[in-house]
Amino acid sequence: MILRTAAVAIAVAALHQPGTFRTETWLVVLHATVKNNHGELVTGLPASAFTVFESGKRQTIALFRRDDVPVSLGLLIDNSGSMRPKRARVEAAALDFARASNRHDEMFVLNFADTSRVDVRFTSDINVLESGIARVDSIGGTALRDAVALGEDYVIRNATRDRKVLVLITDGYDNASASGIDNIRTVAQQHDVAVYAIGLIGDQDSHASHARRELETLTEATGGTAYFPTSLEQIDEVAVDLAHQIRTQYTIGYSPVNQIRDGSLRSIRVLARGDGHLTVRTRTYYRADSSLTP
Repeated sequence: MILRTAAVAIAVAALHQPGTFRTETWLVVLHATVKNNHGELVTGLPASAFTVFESGKRQTIALFRRDDVPVSLGLLIDNSGSMRPKRARVEAAALDFARASNRHDEMFVLNFADTSRVDVRFTSDINVLESGIARVDSIGGTALRDAVALGEDYVIRNATRDRKVLVLITDGYDNASASGIDNIRTVAQQHDVAVYAIGLIGDQDSHASHARRELETLTEATGGTAYFPTSLEQIDEVAVDLAHQIRTQYTIGYSPVNQIRDGSLRSIRVLARGDGHLTVRTRTYYRADSSLTP
């Protein structure tokens, strides 16, 4: 996310003859998850524990928060034929995810098979979410990338919260999409949409390795993560843990040393210091494009 609002803009005035001029700086805002070498969330770090690099150059942190900030979130649920025996368990996990989330979050539900459809528009009402999650017509193929593309478009157009997240639940690999993965990742990066995935992919599936790679590729560059429960019984635990992870992220903002909006692609790397080895997950690049200004 790139912010250029009254809250973060710095006005600089200098006297010249015959008048004055004003310039504004801008912030790149990151949402970061920190885990230790046991895979446990690390939630109490101060701003001084973090170091941010953009294109290899160290940046100065200008904004830091670690409170539970509401999000605009989409639940993208696979409704293809192979999901029929899993659907009841998935629906229960999706509802537990919603209940474990911030009550001020807004969520939408998108079911997908060969085609995708937003069945519940943004709401904070758990009863409305439940009615949209419950489906009994699992049928057809898996247009996974098309579903993510539609989810991105919906959350970008309609979100009222600064943080935007998509959570994808699927049991297979894409076999029906027209959308390309590179474009999906580019849109996610440009609009700061974090994509998470829960993949119910058995090792016995001949397409398992391909499906895993696709979900990892979709999620990692955006600051999200792909989870692969070893059994259907674990999905509820994974979903609730993911809700907790989203609620305990750090918000880090910096004003880039390079303030030129030249459309260049700039890499991001964030390090954290603490007890043991800490791993930071956040988006890995952004494009310095003036069109991103809200």
